[in-house]
Amino acid sequence: MSELDDVLAALEAPGGGTAALATIVAVRGSTYRREGARLVVPADASRPSVGNISGGCLEGDVANRARDVLATGRPVLVSFDLTADDEAVWGWGLGCNGAIDVFVEPAAEAARFAAAMRTAIAEQRPLALATVVAGGRAGARMVVHGDGGRQGTLGDTAADDEVAGLAARALTESRSYTVTLASGWRVFVEALVPPPRLVVCGAGHDAIPLVEFGARLGWRVEVVDDRRAMLDRARFPQAARLVHSQPGEAAGAVAVDGRTNVVVMSHNFLRDKAYLQSFLGSGVPYLGMLGPRARLERLVAELRSEGVEVSPAHLEVVRGPAGLDIGADGPEQIAWAIVAEVLAAANGAPGGPLRDRPGPIHSREPVVGARA
Repeated sequence: MSELDDVLAALEAPGGGTAALATIVAVRGSTYRREGARLVVPADASRPSVGNISGGCLEGDVANRARDVLATGRPVLVSFDLTADDEAVWGWGLGCNGAIDVFVEPAAEAARFAAAMRTAIAEQRPLALATVVAGGRAGARMVVHGDGGRQGTLGDTAADDEVAGLAARALTESRSYTVTLASGWRVFVEALVPPPRLVVCGAGHDAIPLVEFGARLGWRVEVVDDRRAMLDRARFPQAARLVHSQPGEAAGAVAVDGRTNVVVMSHNFLRDKAYLQSFLGSGVPYLGMLGPRARLERLVAELRSEGVEVSPAHLEVVRGPAGLDIGADGPEQIAWAIVAEVLAAANGAPGGPLRDRPGPIHSREPVVGARA
């Protein structure tokens, strides 16, 4: 979400309304970015754009389209098909082999909704943003909050009601997609869900890069320790919260939910055992345990010997040793290995080499009942 923060800041900045906003609204095949990637193009060509939609291969063309849109005031839906196997495509130096649809519009309309999006992010509340990209009033928007509340209108009551149902489904599935309504309008329905939480149990020296790297991805990172002196804001400036708690009470102290990923790294056997007991069966999707597999097995064995229920279902989310197998050594490399594993788990990805993945880089499951 850090890139989205930058885009929202650009939209809300003085003069942001004189820029154009380009948003990827549909993707087919393998592409560098997915639906929802944005690029803010200032009217002043000497100022840099904010955001990223292709890794560089399309930004120049999109910037030219953006300035045409600013000159006319009319939004456009532009398609880029990079699947052709000919010199015209490969001669551009493109690194993609897919097709994308990009909606380019004056940024003023989008800027009106930037505050609502920023507030939802700050308050960890999900919302869906629906934008008319073709047919109807192109650029019209409606926000649908996780509780069903609405803000704005697409200009038609039937369309608003139809999109509200699609928005609820998008939030449930944490997916964004473009659909064609019964009226024939094309609407981009974007699910904006709060970023993952990362709870680091243990405020030792090797926790510092893990907190930093998680925060760089826009995650809400919290550090838990029973040693108050270790919970120093100067050690963890990027942490959203420093939580003083006994290890056995940690799950309650941080109020776990379905977005909470936990890494236990106190380096103390008894503390780690208490942390493990606290988070087992709590509903967290990821529970990483630093240290060798034999240590985790001993932790589990001792808990069971003390009468604690440790079922196979509880252990499904436990990753020990924590992190992907990248040959990491040292706090920084180990932190990257753990962050990568948490990200893979959050995205339902195996975490292996992309060269071994069949088909497109990103999954493209169709949305049931939606019309592409």
